[in-house]
Amino acid sequence: MSRCVLILILLFNPCLFGSSNRDLKSGRGADAHWPTAAKVGFGTAYDLRSKVWFTLADGMLTEVFYPTLDKPNVQSLQFLIVTPEGKIEREHADTLHSVELQDGGRSLSFRQLNRAKNGQYIVYKTYVTDPARNVLLIDVSFRAWNRDSNDYKLYALYDPSLNNSGMHDSAWSEGDALLASDENVASALVSQPAFAENSSGYSGEIDLLTQLRSGSRPTPDQRANDGNVAQIGRLRSPAIVMKNWLRFTLALGFAKTPAEAFNQARASLADGFNVIQRKYSATWHSYIQSLPNINAVHQRQFNIAAMTLAALEDKTYRGAVIASPSVPWGGGPNANEATVSGYHAVWSRDLYHIATAFLAIGDRSAANRVLDYLFKTQQKQDGSFPQNTWVDGRPLGSGLQMDQVALPLVLAHQLGRFDRHTWSNHAKRAADFILEHGPATVQERWEEESGYSPSTIAAEIAGLICAADIARHNGDTNSAARYENTADNWARNVERWTATSTGPYGAGRYYLRISEDTDPDDGDKIEINSNGGTYDEREIVDAGFLELVRLGVKRADDPLVRKSITVVDGLIKVATPAGDAWYRYNKDAYGERTDGGAYDGRSGRGRLWTLLTGERGQYEIALRDTRAARSRLHTMLGFANQAGMLPEQVWDHGARSSEATGLGTGSATPLAWSMAQFIRLAVSLQRGYNVDTPGIVAKRYSVQRY
Repeated sequence: MSRCVLILILLFNPCLFGSSNRDLKSGRGADAHWPTAAKVGFGTAYDLRSKVWFTLADGMLTEVFYPTLDKPNVQSLQFLIVTPEGKIEREHADTLHSVELQDGGRSLSFRQLNRAKNGQYIVYKTYVTDPARNVLLIDVSFRAWNRDSNDYKLYALYDPSLNNSGMHDSAWSEGDALLASDENVASALVSQPAFAENSSGYSGEIDLLTQLRSGSRPTPDQRANDGNVAQIGRLRSPAIVMKNWLRFTLALGFAKTPAEAFNQARASLADGFNVIQRKYSATWHSYIQSLPNINAVHQRQFNIAAMTLAALEDKTYRGAVIASPSVPWGGGPNANEATVSGYHAVWSRDLYHIATAFLAIGDRSAANRVLDYLFKTQQKQDGSFPQNTWVDGRPLGSGLQMDQVALPLVLAHQLGRFDRHTWSNHAKRAADFILEHGPATVQERWEEESGYSPSTIAAEIAGLICAADIARHNGDTNSAARYENTADNWARNVERWTATSTGPYGAGRYYLRISEDTDPDDGDKIEINSNGGTYDEREIVDAGFLELVRLGVKRADDPLVRKSITVVDGLIKVATPAGDAWYRYNKDAYGERTDGGAYDGRSGRGRLWTLLTGERGQYEIALRDTRAARSRLHTMLGFANQAGMLPEQVWDHGARSSEATGLGTGSATPLAWSMAQFIRLAVSLQRGYNVDTPGIVAKRYSVQRY
């Protein structure tokens, strides 16, 4: 394909950004809804100057984040294709979608391919961000088959949702630019060649599609104020058409003001897509060169996982790595207000897993930034950590999870942070909090149940042993002795507190998911979230006890661990085309409904979790069964989508065709924890031992660190 170049540079004129547009007097528009969380692409430049991130799904551009990773500003941007017969087709509904990694997988560069279901045309879209500006560039190619491409009309349909809310936006046209704003966030959408015509209106009330269907042109010079808005611009046929390909470039700029967003978008267009693309890719190439080499079969996925983790770190609040750039299942009834965080928030537990992945690839600077964020931004005065936070540290959830208090202590020890400030201001406060409130937890690692959890207690024991060593480095032998004595006591009793001998799954003891109190044989009732039902706690199991092995508290060949694995595999393991996968626990209700519909917070059916396959692989490394562990890594590779994004959950055999088993669900994709688990398993396989097992804990409990 030959590239057509036509650059139109407009000098900023303050008069262009006035309020001369005709105000629309109708309502505020229909309810807004965030798009699917099953992203096929996620990217940003590896440059702190560019504070814009993009996501791709369903053949469209979906959320674009600016100026921080917890603030989405876009619901979608897609093309409407008007056929010569006057039929209006939408990319997300009327084409078959695929995505390709560009640049040989050496950068977060993606190209979407949308083929008409009727076979009449194809749309290619390549996405990059300008490393020096807050601008997303989209290179668009369109070709019709068996007729002149100019017989079709293409419209860009843009649905802004500025400031993390679908309402309260205002939108208008100025010349060939589509502008929108909400308080201190503004966007500008411009095209090269310039839009031939454009319009703004309220979504669902002034239906821009209706204007097209009626044969009328979109009404220009309209301004929609304080509502759920949508904008449309018709792409002008380029000056050069070769081999029936039409080429366009869209620039979507963001800033505090519409004028600034407009100027940034124009400046990026002036540089040209090819120039920006080269600069964008170059920002990632040096990062890729710093990564370790692993098995060639898994190297590309390894690189993508590492780049994704790096991209998920906020560029203003350093060390704040969000869980996922998505809102699972669209986040509920609507996205009208800026109250929904979805997964674009920061969990301290996830930060620990992410930081250990950074350590595994040799990026100690990133791991230290994460620890600094944990201690300096998230930690409370009492030493605990909030359930999760916005990237600036404002708390979101109110639950208390004791593993989230303990794991930062393990990370601090692994980073060698033995200095007096870290000890007295952070580590000691967290360790003292564990002494006062442990070993029970208000929420275990799945954020649902209270009681005595093997996985939580494993984290607490490891955290206390690591804190004890930090205390000794600072001359506080009394605190060190208290932490060690408590950890030893909990290590002796974790089986008595959390393993039942009277459960329904065969003779002998096995670990429960969680026990309400210190008697796992008393048959207390456990209520599963999302109306999942109420059961005898002895019926509910998960593989959380494997944390006792990974964190160095129990040996991999411990008889109770082995027996519990037999129980778990009989209840929650599923064979997929990619390999074995596991549910979080039996009876889980956090996932799509039984009919396959989106999870609605009231009912659902838990699906298979990608990261659990990786955790099993790390257990098998501890067993020195590297062949089995390598198969787990290959299974995780099979769970990745076309562009290497690893999901939170994949489909089991329920509600979907067998062909979908093992493919990502509508849950969060990419999930940082899944990406981190892939990296840790890969590096652990390469080195022959689990790189994240704290040696000081394994040594104390005579657990051999392979």
